[in-house]
Amino acid sequence: MYTLYYYPNNASLAPHFLLHHMGLDYELVLVDKESNAQKSDEYLKLNPAGRIPTLVDKGQAIFESSAICIHLCESHPEHGLIPPMGDPLRPLFFQWLAFLNNTLQAELMVYYYPHRHTDREDTVPSVRAAQQQCIANALSIINDQLELQPYLLGEQLSACDYFLFMLAEWSLPIEQSPLSFKNLAAYLKRMAENPSIRAVCDIEGMDISPFAEGV
Repeated sequence: MYTLYYYPNNASLAPHFLLHHMGLDYELVLVDKESNAQKSDEYLKLNPAGRIPTLVDKGQAIFESSAICIHLCESHPEHGLIPPMGDPLRPLFFQWLAFLNNTLQAELMVYYYPHRHTDREDTVPSVRAAQQQCIANALSIINDQLELQPYLLGEQLSACDYFLFMLAEWSLPIEQSPLSFKNLAAYLKRMAENPSIRAVCDIEGMDISPFAEGV
């Protein structure tokens, strides 16, 4: 039994997709961001960073969404969501997961939390405006990767695709949204039909209809 500390449409979404896809036994524990519960003494004992998500596996707490995804994939390799050792696609798995986490997600965090990156209120609009292009640049790279293949790694669905769908949802308010890129929009429309994505988004109360209507 896994325990996932989550908040709807947060960085816990990708691990939640994987838990459902693999049919694992898990329980969800809501960390109420509205009341700043992620900074509570109780939660900080699990995750000293005070962020969401945290996964507890056999009493061990693991934080950072990408690390949780890797742990789940490697603990349950029979589901094929990470290429096995020796597979030439394995380094590409880590490449794309790192790109999603360290580039696209990082740029999105600056966009959504500009006050963390300036000490002047009058510069906040400029910070957010600059991020629009940074995010679009990252989405463009992903769009090019999907030109000739159905998934990020080729023909096989991987955890990278679930992670990308999470970030694509966060990117919808951007002027050059994911749906403005032809290959990416078609990919997201297919992903929105994925049974685990549909089920988890229903559990978390998320509306994914823009992806179905975006092409």
